[in-house]
Amino acid sequence: MTASIHPSSVIDPAAKIGKNVQIGPFCVVGPQVTLADNVILRSHVVVDGITTIGEGTEIFPFASIGAPTPDLKYHGEPSELHIGKNNKIREYVTMNPGTESGGMITTVGDNCLFMPSSHVAHDCRVGNNVIMANSAALGGHVHIGNFVVIGGLSGIHQFVRVGDHAIIGGMSAVESDVIPFGRVKGERAFLAGLNLIGLERRGFTKDHVKNLQRAFNQLFGEEGTMEQRLDMVASDFANDELVMNMLEFARAKTKFPLCQPPKKAA
Repeated sequence: MTASIHPSSVIDPAAKIGKNVQIGPFCVVGPQVTLADNVILRSHVVVDGITTIGEGTEIFPFASIGAPTPDLKYHGEPSELHIGKNNKIREYVTMNPGTESGGMITTVGDNCLFMPSSHVAHDCRVGNNVIMANSAALGGHVHIGNFVVIGGLSGIHQFVRVGDHAIIGGMSAVESDVIPFGRVKGERAFLAGLNLIGLERRGFTKDHVKNLQRAFNQLFGEEGTMEQRLDMVASDFANDELVMNMLEFARAKTKFPLCQPPKKAA
C-alpha cells in the first residue's frame, strides 16, 4: 500500500516516504526527512531537518520535530535527529537535532512515550521504553537510559545522565547524575531511594531488589569516602550484574556529581 497523504499537507518531493505512511491534514514534511513504513502524522505536524522517523511511530497534532535548535552555539551545521520505532509523540512535543559540539546528532530509541509539550533538546541520547510526562524537558547533551520515567513539569539539566530504570518525580529539577534504578524528587532533586515499584513491574526478582537495596545503602552510607564505598560495594557484589551496572555508571567521569540522598541533620 502506498502512503496516504491529505491534499492539504505540504510534502517536499525529495522526502523519503515509506509504505503505509499516513499523513493527515496540514502537515509539513521537509526535503531531508525520512518516514519509515507505517509512520502516522495525525495532523498539523511539522517534520524538518535531517530527520529519520522509525517504523510505526505516531506523531500527534502541533508537534515540531527536527527544527533547528535554539542553542546559540548552533550555526546551521547539517546535524541530524534519529527517532526509533513505535514511539508515541503527543501534542506540542518538540525535538531538535544535534550540534557540532555534541556529535551532530540527537537520538531517540524505540517504544517511548512523549506526553504533550515535552521537549528533547539538541544532542540528547534517549534510550528505549522511556516515558516523559507532560511538559518534562531535557536540556542539551542529556543522556537518558532505558525504561526511565520522567514526571510532569520536570527539567533535566544539560549534560546530566539518568541511568536505566530510574524514575524522576514530577516538578523536579535534576542537576546531578541519577544512578540506574534510582528514584529522585524535589524542587532541587535529591535521591530518595530506589525505584522499587518500577523494579517490581519489570519483573526483577526479590533477590535482585534485595541486593540492589543493600548496595544502595552501602554506597550512600556515611562511612568512608565515596571512592572507598564504591570499592567496598564492588568487592561485596562482584557477581551481581545489576549492582555492577550501577557501579559502572557511578564511576564514569562526567561534568556532574551523582545525585545524593539528603544529608541527615546533625
